[in-house]
Amino acid sequence: MTSLRRRVLGTHPGKDAVAGLVLGVQSVPDGLATGLLAGINPLSGLYGYLVGTAGGALLTSSTFMAVQGTGAMAMVVADVPGLRDSSDGSRALVTLTVLTGVAMLVAGLLKLGALLRFVSNAVMVGFINAVGVNIVLGQLANLTGYSAEGANRLVRALNTVIHPGRLDGRSLAIGVATALLIVMLERTRLGALGMVVAVIATSAFTHWADWSTVATLRDLGVVADSLPSPELPLLRMVPVLIVPAVSLAFVGLVQGAGISANFPNPDGSYPDASRDFVGQGTANLASGVLRGMPVGGSVSASALNKEAGARSRRSLVVATVVMAVVIVAFGDAVGSLAMPALAGLLMLIGVRTIKPGDLQSVWKTGTVQKAVLGVTFVLTLVVPLQYAVLVGVGLSIVLHVVRQSNQVTVRRRVPDEHGHFVETDPPSELPAHEVVLLQPYGSLFFAAAPTFEAALPAVGSGSAASVVLLRLRGRSDLGTTFMDVLRRYGESLQAVGSKLVIVSAGELITDQLQVNGVTDVIGADNVVPGNERVGATVRQAYADALVWVEEHR
Repeated sequence: MTSLRRRVLGTHPGKDAVAGLVLGVQSVPDGLATGLLAGINPLSGLYGYLVGTAGGALLTSSTFMAVQGTGAMAMVVADVPGLRDSSDGSRALVTLTVLTGVAMLVAGLLKLGALLRFVSNAVMVGFINAVGVNIVLGQLANLTGYSAEGANRLVRALNTVIHPGRLDGRSLAIGVATALLIVMLERTRLGALGMVVAVIATSAFTHWADWSTVATLRDLGVVADSLPSPELPLLRMVPVLIVPAVSLAFVGLVQGAGISANFPNPDGSYPDASRDFVGQGTANLASGVLRGMPVGGSVSASALNKEAGARSRRSLVVATVVMAVVIVAFGDAVGSLAMPALAGLLMLIGVRTIKPGDLQSVWKTGTVQKAVLGVTFVLTLVVPLQYAVLVGVGLSIVLHVVRQSNQVTVRRRVPDEHGHFVETDPPSELPAHEVVLLQPYGSLFFAAAPTFEAALPAVGSGSAASVVLLRLRGRSDLGTTFMDVLRRYGESLQAVGSKLVIVSAGELITDQLQVNGVTDVIGADNVVPGNERVGATVRQAYADALVWVEEHR
């Protein structure tokens, strides 16, 4: 209990209180805007921020992680069907958020944090930048007051552009003014609070000028006058929502992992990514039951929390209390916020999400990276994001396999006049009456087997009475595809009176050679186990091979 109190309260109450106040006040319009971006009741965005921030304060291993909604997660939610249904939409959102929490929780309990390193940077850069474009395009209706029709955001954006006469000039003016005011106020002492002041100022102007054509949250039926009440998931929606829930969990965990890796705790230690997964998962379970949207580690909110002076988890607790007070005490004012003002805020966030430098860096890396970046970017723009995320993960896996399979090289080792082995290129064709010692480098898993086989010296009619030594020291698992290559090569050597010798084989490799029939082809005497003396086994095998070649001339 003392440890928990120390984790939560910390030792710098003044700085934590200021940081919590800044984060809490900023999170109110940000949470409403994120809910608006997701196409759901904006209050669900605010409730997600409220519950997620509390969960992050108590359950993650990261001191500064703010578990809130993110633009990328909101865009995935926006593409999920059924959440805007008047009868079951609220419970469908509850179900989606709870399922997202379950997926995150399972990932944390199974220690799957290390798996995120297999996600290609090209995929993430393409996805995040396309999300930025989607945020901008997705808010055109709220910014202009014109709800265009179309199959996707690109089509609706084009529809908006070609119908300028249908736009509401007052709504457009409020949205643009909000974005410009945020940029100006952020450069003053207000800093991050400039966003709050800008949204309130332009919304107040709308009310003062009596611009009735400018929509407000109250026009959507948003009444923020109480804390969220519990609601149960809708079990029949589970099969439909599994895929988007997994996609949301993946996006949230990737962004959270970035916080774990880049925001060390006050004692200098780095948070445990898997434990942060558990914290985010539990926060989503609570957020779902309390009618909040899916949440994850927010890089921007975590950075704001730290930059505002946070020294412990107390700042997140204060931020939660501030949000709760605003909801209860200032609910009527929340309903007066102008939707174009929130749209201007979101579009500014979307523009800032687009990183031309990152796109250019990946684009210059290589052809494969260009293809992956381009496919991910385009898919994220034209298909529902839950599928684009999964395709991106698949592309990462394929890219990893391609990279590993192309990084296999085979070098020949020959002794010099002093008896030391030096490396050279292997012969394209195996000569007769010669010992060829080969050392493979790189991964030798199944996809790399063809590359390895092509690098072996070809066996022809002029390859009689030779020995090929293959050194496998340090290899622990080669798989059946690689074993098939060894068996075929051993058979081709036998056909011309030569032989294959496996050198420095570990116990597991020896067993695999036996089970897959390689030992039956080359002979048990030609599988030489390694020992703790590095190089001793190879030298002895090389000397024995020289004797064998002389005997078979």
